[in-house]
Amino acid sequence: MKPLAGALALAFLVVLAGGALLSLTIEALRASAEGFATFDSYLWRIARFTLLQALLSMLLSVAFAIPLARALHAHPDFPGRAMILRLFALPLALPALVAVLGVTSIYGRNGGVAAVFRGLGIDVVPNIYGLTGILIVHVFFNLPLATRLILSGLDSIPEDYWKLSSQLGMSGWARFRLIEWPVILRSLSGIAGLIFMLCITSFTIVLTLGGGPRATTLEVAIYQSLHFDFDVARAVSLTLVQLCLTVAVLLVLNLTGRPAAEGFSLRTTTRRFDRPSLRTKLSNGTIILLGLLFVGLPMAGTVVSGLAADLPRLFIERTVWQAISTSLILGAAAATLSLVISLALVMARECLASERRYESPKMFERSLDLGASLIIVVPPIVIGAGWFILSHHFVDPFSLAPIMVVSVNAAMAIPFAFRILRPSWDTAASRQNRLCAQLGIAGWNRLRLIDWPFLKRPLGVAFAFAMALSLGDLGTIALFGNNSVQTLPFLLLQRMGSYRTEDAAGLALILGTLCLLLMIVADRGANSLARKEVGNNG
Repeated sequence: MKPLAGALALAFLVVLAGGALLSLTIEALRASAEGFATFDSYLWRIARFTLLQALLSMLLSVAFAIPLARALHAHPDFPGRAMILRLFALPLALPALVAVLGVTSIYGRNGGVAAVFRGLGIDVVPNIYGLTGILIVHVFFNLPLATRLILSGLDSIPEDYWKLSSQLGMSGWARFRLIEWPVILRSLSGIAGLIFMLCITSFTIVLTLGGGPRATTLEVAIYQSLHFDFDVARAVSLTLVQLCLTVAVLLVLNLTGRPAAEGFSLRTTTRRFDRPSLRTKLSNGTIILLGLLFVGLPMAGTVVSGLAADLPRLFIERTVWQAISTSLILGAAAATLSLVISLALVMARECLASERRYESPKMFERSLDLGASLIIVVPPIVIGAGWFILSHHFVDPFSLAPIMVVSVNAAMAIPFAFRILRPSWDTAASRQNRLCAQLGIAGWNRLRLIDWPFLKRPLGVAFAFAMALSLGDLGTIALFGNNSVQTLPFLLLQRMGSYRTEDAAGLALILGTLCLLLMIVADRGANSLARKEVGNNG
């Protein structure tokens, strides 16, 4: 029964991604047969810009993250450090549209920086649109991520290393070169590759801040080709190039491997024995303050701009409540579907693993793990474009908006839900399988009486995380959305496009609050699971 459920879940993912790829292949062959010159200079210019903005975003994020992580690690006991690290986790919970409005409120033409310039009598008008704005928002998202990952590596340095460096009287440069840099370097390729992957598949940020054909990525060009021009041949060529770039980046990421171990020591605490000079303290304090301002100001700008909007009027608008209810319904449906599919994959994988015992995994068992990560190989915009092109031959694509939003957003959350559910299910199975077999407890009775106490917390965490991802997503609804099916991100994009900035700020505050609350629930649940796992291992 469990392998059958896993096979059905895998079949859903294969049909979702495979149908899109098949549609794109057929349309590509048809376009080539009819002689359409789709791979022209326009396409390659967009491909070059896609790679350029991803490369620059990655370099800036990593370059700023290294000194910031070192400064935070050098002062583990200063007041406010824990608060800063929690603040650095918040951008992961913010929808891209909310972050864009927050950054615009600080760096835009009428933002805080422009107001400071005007107050100082400096005739400078910041231009947030184009490559500059894209890079700022990408660094806003990825700088905290890179900082936390690098800091995690620095925290793994054994205490003995710092004690020895203090006894030898090493200078700051020597400690960085001999102790910190080797640790950073071992994880740097993976961190840089992850950020590059996130930026190369960026859609919402480029759509809102791209500023025209000169600052357009492949995913935005796909959307424009289908939504405005309905140039199917152009959309197919763009999608194929985007898919090739994604696969190439994933292959490079796979070749980089995981960070190696940092040496052997019986103690791995982060206590440091060096005493920073006053100059070093001031330098590190300045770096931390700049990082805090860069990440914190756009969040504060989102709150201030949102509170300045006419929220009472927004809350009595029928359109707003329809968008909120649609977002919640579709988000809950996508989260539920992702949990059902993820749980089926996890159950089938564990069942096959227990049956084979010491034999090597067979093709079906390996395919269950690959299926959970399929959305990483085939980006959501590629799936949406493929099904949009395929469906227009038979029905109105916009009539499929609810189905496609739920399906694609569920697939987008499966990699995360799978990794949340798998440890809990494997632990429960290893403890209960033999006893349940002896007592004859199976099926629904086992799930209700035995497995549910182990699963209810990770299921809640995965549901909150999946729903938050779905609430903030714009990619699929941007393709299939219409006046009858509007989510909060779609309505927010419409208000931004019609220059109703106050309404957009109020909607951004509502959307950001909903996603933030869900991510707080997921984070607390994940921390509770981690503490429980440590207690069980102890």
